[in-house]
Amino acid sequence: MTRRWSNPFPVRMTIPLLIAVLSAAWMHDANAQQDGDVAAGRQLAETWCSSCHVVGPTTVHGTSNGVPTFVAIAGMKATTAMSLRVFLQTPHAQMPDLHLSRTEIGDLAAYILSLRRR
Repeated sequence: MTRRWSNPFPVRMTIPLLIAVLSAAWMHDANAQQDGDVAAGRQLAETWCSSCHVVGPTTVHGTSNGVPTFVAIAGMKATTAMSLRVFLQTPHAQMPDLHLSRTEIGDLAAYILSLRRR
């Protein structure tokens, strides 16, 4: 006598469930990567970025060197946590290579985004 294996969870349900679980995990990871410490980001900005950028929240006019203020960067439509992360991880001729850690990049991105006017 052959016993038929009875699957309590039909195969047709496996793929949608797997997609849902992986999507939830990916979204959680994406949200975790966007989080940063605004206060730590401000400290980093004041320490490393203020020699070229105006980093404070009250100054909206640029400097004589032509680089944008952090308020101006935050106000750009294309500025997101992800775009800031990519920009800060990519070498640029105009910017020194600060060798920031992922945490520092997240903190700096969080600070810049905190300057966005709502």
